[in-house]
Amino acid sequence: MRASCPSRPARVALAGLAAGVSLLASGGARADDPASQASALRADNTSLATRSQQVLLRLYSLKTRLAQSQARVQGLEEQGARLERETDSAQRQLAIARSDMASAHSQLGARLRQLYVEGDVDPLAVLLGAESLDDALSALDGLNRLAEQDRTIIEQLTKAKESLRTALTRLATRRAELRAALDEAKDANANLLRVQAQQSAYLGSLRRQQDLNRSQIANLSAQAAASEQQSEDVSSGGGGGGGGQPPGPPPASGSKVTVSSTGYCLTGTTAIGIPVAWGVVAVDPSFIPLGTRMFVPGYGEGVAADTGSAVKGATIDLWFPSCARALAWGRRTVTITLH
Repeated sequence: MRASCPSRPARVALAGLAAGVSLLASGGARADDPASQASALRADNTSLATRSQQVLLRLYSLKTRLAQSQARVQGLEEQGARLERETDSAQRQLAIARSDMASAHSQLGARLRQLYVEGDVDPLAVLLGAESLDDALSALDGLNRLAEQDRTIIEQLTKAKESLRTALTRLATRRAELRAALDEAKDANANLLRVQAQQSAYLGSLRRQQDLNRSQIANLSAQAAASEQQSEDVSSGGGGGGGGQPPGPPPASGSKVTVSSTGYCLTGTTAIGIPVAWGVVAVDPSFIPLGTRMFVPGYGEGVAADTGSAVKGATIDLWFPSCARALAWGRRTVTITLH
């Protein structure tokens, strides 16, 4: 927040000195303040750490899903290999059945040709040519057995061929379904690998940004420490409580008022470019007019030199050259003397 400008030139300078106090009192942070920049980078690193943890959890989940996906792909490939073996076996059996069928037909044809050549295919001729009834019955029974055997062999071979054809058709359907499932599983696995690569790259970028922030924080912290030490050195030469010595006695005259005081430790420069200094007090002008000199017990002499959005009514803000002193002061109720 900018310092207010009273009419007298002396008040203008004091208001500029108090601008840093009002900024800190209102929660603001100057962009050129190393301590504020380091604080912002630390907050950014906290956010980066949270996002990194979330990405790690996603990567752990992806790793589990990838293992499941790869196991599914492997299982489907093994099923495919078994189906291939079953198909090969069925095709070999079908080839054997066809060969057996051809052999049976060939044997049946040869037998029929032999019977026709020998002239024993007519049952009546068999009966007439038999020397006895037993010979005739035996011959007829032999013909029936041969015919039945041939018929049974052909029926069995026909059923085997049909069964093998059905099995091959079923295997072909299963192979097509398995191929589709395998393609889908491989696509899902490839997609998981892409997501894993993207998340790993994102995690790497978050960690690189964290490392960069840490390096900048270290530099800014060194700058802030140097600035604080410089401010400490400057303020230690001042009078009153600025040098860390016990403040002098309160003035003999003046009006007393009880207020709530807060200590702050902003380093750097004020809004008008003048370094902050001991004795700058931010006030509510409607309660304590700007330019009013005051004595604060435990702190020393000060001047109402600026305002702050958080400074309302019976409240004041006191500047300290180090955060340790500001924290030691904290927030306390004091009775000040206005003079």
